[in-house]
Amino acid sequence: MERLKEFAGFSRYARESLYAQLLIWVLLTLLGVLGLNIYFSMRQAGQIASIVTDNTLMGSARMIAEAVRTDEHGNVTVEIPPAALENFDNGYGDRVYYSVRTAWGTMIAGFAELTAPAVPGRGETMRFRGEEVRAIAIEHPVIGLEKDASISVTVAVTVGGETDLTRRLWMSDFLNQFVLVAVAGVVTLLGLRRGLGPLMRLREAVIASRRERLEPFDPASVQTELRPLVHALNDYMARVQRQMAAQRRFVANAAHQLRTPLTLLTTQASVAARETDDQRRSDALEALTRSTRQASRLAEQLLTLTRAEPGSRAPRAERIDMIEVARHVLEAQAEDALRRGIDLGLEGDGAAPVVGDGTMLREMVVNLVDNALRYTPDGGEVTVRVGQESGSVVLTVDDGGPGIPADERDHVFERFYRIMGTQAEGSGLGLAIVREVVEGAGGTVVLGTSKAGGLSVMVRLPMAG
Repeated sequence: MERLKEFAGFSRYARESLYAQLLIWVLLTLLGVLGLNIYFSMRQAGQIASIVTDNTLMGSARMIAEAVRTDEHGNVTVEIPPAALENFDNGYGDRVYYSVRTAWGTMIAGFAELTAPAVPGRGETMRFRGEEVRAIAIEHPVIGLEKDASISVTVAVTVGGETDLTRRLWMSDFLNQFVLVAVAGVVTLLGLRRGLGPLMRLREAVIASRRERLEPFDPASVQTELRPLVHALNDYMARVQRQMAAQRRFVANAAHQLRTPLTLLTTQASVAARETDDQRRSDALEALTRSTRQASRLAEQLLTLTRAEPGSRAPRAERIDMIEVARHVLEAQAEDALRRGIDLGLEGDGAAPVVGDGTMLREMVVNLVDNALRYTPDGGEVTVRVGQESGSVVLTVDDGGPGIPADERDHVFERFYRIMGTQAEGSGLGLAIVREVVEGAGGTVVLGTSKAGGLSVMVRLPMAG
């Protein structure tokens, strides 16, 4: 059981560790190379041993052939030279067999049952008397025979010496290969440690990085293959920094903008609590209600502005019909418009599809219509137009308010910026929210003058395909 646990732990380490995986693959490669070398070395050693044996057999066969003689009567005799047989005295007890025949098959000397290899002059491994032997045969002309015919000499030897030579050659080559693979393995281990060193240093740098600073890492400090990782880390930290900056701005803006309304709420509540006159208490409570509504609207706008900032939330790609969005917004604002006698209308037919974040696009329209109603006097007119133009969806909101001077139009998109002398209540966040949402959707927003002399806001968004 303990061994199974150890094996499971090692398997998990091998799967999760980059160093272990690289090491395993390198070792498998080295072992594969070693196996192939062993196989080819064995074949090469066998071939070399066969060549050595064949050369010895060839020398013995020539010595025997040159010892063949003919007398004056044409009789063929041979006296086997001792050296022809002593060539195989290598200490392995190999037995030597030979045969000498005339061209017409007459046996002159040797072992009659020893057959010649199929190809003269080429060594061949075969069986003789139940043993494996290496044999070679040659044709040799002999002067004095009929028509100067030739004789055939076959020499065979058991393969004990050849097998031992093969083993010694292979072992010598195997040891060399093993040493080379071992050295390569050690060098690989050292190389892996050194090669992974920058990655380990990068890990330590990430751990040691100060959370509030998130300084980028130097791509030149790691190898080329790791630089995309460093760039990805730097990009990620840049996004985190933007999100942290957005959060800090939100906190600072919220603290700055909510301080006055909350102070006013506290004062109004205290006045209402101390007031003994019913009418004055009712007025104080009504003022408290208005201030509470304004503070709530300010908080909603701050949250909307934070969500609209790049990197503050995961991007969403929904297919949205801007005519439907505008219709729902106007329905929600209709009660306030009727109470003030404002003609709130929508112009648009068909569909005006865009791709984007439906929640943020609705907030954009809410802020445009809310601004238009806020600055339009009672009995005025606010018109929302939605249509298509040159592959874009165009949304225009015209009001009957005082408008915005041309030299102020670039500034009104700044947060908390308000034109001097403006009587309408507001936080200065509406158009800032509109710009963030429009730019996030890949569109543009332009300010102009409506036909009634008020403000005309034109939003152009890419139309969905």
